[in-house]
Amino acid sequence: MIGGGRLQGRRGLRRGDLTVAAIAQLAGVSPPTVSKVLHGRTGVGESTRKRVEELLREHGYRRPVPAGSARGLEVVFSNMLGFIAMEIMRGVEQVAATRQLGVGFTDVRSRVTAGLPWVEPLLQRQPVGVIAVVSEVTTEHRELFEARGVPLVALDPTGDVHPTPSVGSTSWSGALAATRHLLELGHRRIGLITGPAGFLATRARLDGFRAALDTAGVPFDERLLRSGPFLFEHGRDLGSQLLTLPDPPTAVVCGNDLQAFGVYEAARLLGLRIPDDLSVVGFDDIEHCEWVAPALTTVRQPFFEIGATAARIALALADGDRPSRPLVELGAALVVRDSTAPPRSA
Repeated sequence: MIGGGRLQGRRGLRRGDLTVAAIAQLAGVSPPTVSKVLHGRTGVGESTRKRVEELLREHGYRRPVPAGSARGLEVVFSNMLGFIAMEIMRGVEQVAATRQLGVGFTDVRSRVTAGLPWVEPLLQRQPVGVIAVVSEVTTEHRELFEARGVPLVALDPTGDVHPTPSVGSTSWSGALAATRHLLELGHRRIGLITGPAGFLATRARLDGFRAALDTAGVPFDERLLRSGPFLFEHGRDLGSQLLTLPDPPTAVVCGNDLQAFGVYEAARLLGLRIPDDLSVVGFDDIEHCEWVAPALTTVRQPFFEIGATAARIALALADGDRPSRPLVELGAALVVRDSTAPPRSA
């Protein structure tokens, strides 16, 4: 064991309790060298940096958060709708305020688009923890955060980020409830527009959709399935494809509300009325759902609670605790409004 005899008397410490001085002892370097690695500063050889980062990850080092610290939580977004981002931020801020911590906001979309790194500039601000609401979180990013002793929590990640803690909503049960609602109204030809095929939430919602059909004894028709980005124009184009089929659906479940608004437009262009000719269900419940006509039936995601839960996990990690569950899913609920009705043939 490397340095096995240097840390006598520390066996009772929890993972993450080792100090900078103890990490320096294990690495055979000075505490200022470890500090340079933690803060991303120059003046450290590459082999030494890697050795220190490996020890920091191995021992789960967490930077201490002194009382009255000016450091805070950082929330990282990329291409996020304003309403959703604000709700997440409100949840994070409510929890951070209990520790008298500030909350920073970072949008990395331009850096990601330009192929530039976004983790290092963030780490230079020495956050207490980072909540990532971006799809571009990778294993390499997680290792960078771990090596600097900064807890990372992912919100609704698009891929498997285990063992990084993550928080999201129950996409499977949300899609199940949306589809079951349409089935109970009498619909049998139900279209589905999902998000990008590789996203975890997309797969979960497709599974929930199919489970509702299976339970009702309704065959799944793959001709009524489309997938694409969570954007208005894709909802419009994919919706048009479904609505111009020889035997079109009488209802459509969408991957998010923007896609649903796109289906509204596709229906308008084809002279169809909602919900008389077509029922539509969205996913998210952004504020615009009550403003459109007819008001959109959708699945509400608890974005405020998601942000608050992620903040509590990040602060617990900063305190050296480990979450009891690596994945937390909060309940999504169907909100029935005016965009759904029985089909004409029912």
